[in-house]
Amino acid sequence: MKCRHCQTELHDTFIDLGFSPPSNDYLRPEDLMRPETCYPLRVMVCRSCWLVQTQDYAHYDQLFESDYAYFSSTSTTWLKHAADYVEMITARLALDKNSRVVEIAANDGYLLQYVQQRGIPCLGVEPTTSTADAARAKGIPIIEEFFGVRLAQDIAARDGKADLIAANNVLAHVPDINDFLGGMAVLLKDGGTITIEFPHLLNLIEQSQFDTIYHEHFSYLALGSVDRMMRTLGLRVYDVDQIPTHGGSLRVYACHAQAAHQPTAALRRVQQQELDFGLEKIDTYQGFQARAETIKLDLLQFLLEQKRLGKKVMAYGAAAKGNTLLNYSGVHADLLPLVADAAASKQGKYMPGSHVPIVSPAALLAARPDYVLILPWNLKAEVEAQLAEIRGWGGRFAIAVPHMQVW
Repeated sequence: MKCRHCQTELHDTFIDLGFSPPSNDYLRPEDLMRPETCYPLRVMVCRSCWLVQTQDYAHYDQLFESDYAYFSSTSTTWLKHAADYVEMITARLALDKNSRVVEIAANDGYLLQYVQQRGIPCLGVEPTTSTADAARAKGIPIIEEFFGVRLAQDIAARDGKADLIAANNVLAHVPDINDFLGGMAVLLKDGGTITIEFPHLLNLIEQSQFDTIYHEHFSYLALGSVDRMMRTLGLRVYDVDQIPTHGGSLRVYACHAQAAHQPTAALRRVQQQELDFGLEKIDTYQGFQARAETIKLDLLQFLLEQKRLGKKVMAYGAAAKGNTLLNYSGVHADLLPLVADAAASKQGKYMPGSHVPIVSPAALLAARPDYVLILPWNLKAEVEAQLAEIRGWGGRFAIAVPHMQVW
């Protein structure tokens, strides 16, 4: 396999999580009677550009179906994050009714609804029908296609270029990362800004967040690798924020290579932080497999012990990271009889691979579990507040990543 960005031959494995189905390929009851397709989940490191990336195995259209089940607006924490971002960036860039905002991977309109409320012209690009329809229902204009250079040229010719291009938690999902970033360069005005948010590779390694690895994430990103890729396409990063979302993310601010934006002290600080951590040294990526195996064994020990004691352990959050954890650990419904999720689009379905049934939060509470295993550990405070009534019967919460914790 060659690097998706620089075409260097890849030889170094970061982690091998075996075989599993795509993490967002939730099953309907009738699907349980059919064979389930699994793919290798192996992550490689490029020693040339230091892009960390999944091994090629399938085309993206097998991952993002028309009934894709992830709706960003399900999380109140994420909605607040989006509203705060729009308030900040509107002031920072002095956006108004004469500006133009384009969001790539607009999902269900979770962010552009706040742009629209301010009277700022906007457009969303969202390739999955289910989420695109939800955004349209909010009155947000949506183009239902995958983004790249060709689509960027079409948008620029028809509607003009953008003062702001926003892309949250999508860059990792892009199989052709050069085409995606190249499209941004085409669509951005000369003095415009791009903001891209992504989970920080440094945190993934430092906090053993192997469950954020799944097929829909083609790349695992750092400031250094993103800036390096951008520079080959006429862009550059000029600022960065370290933000708490998804277990620790970066928000990078980018512009055309020749734009007037000056590099900030924050940019230099994070660049040095990555170098000090060793993100451009192959030794840093070795040993991660063993840490994932320890988490797997600790989770299994906890579930088996509670099973022997006759305790009920149930899960909350039918998230992609939960599917990676359960499938890598070999957990099925015998050890985890159900998982609750607030997204109606997932309820009544089954987790891919593990076949754990997905129910409503009300059904979980009615079952009175002794323990609730929070699979999206990045939302543990939100989930604990939502399910606080389990404390009434002595129920407790648990997470498995970065290590097994019960409280």
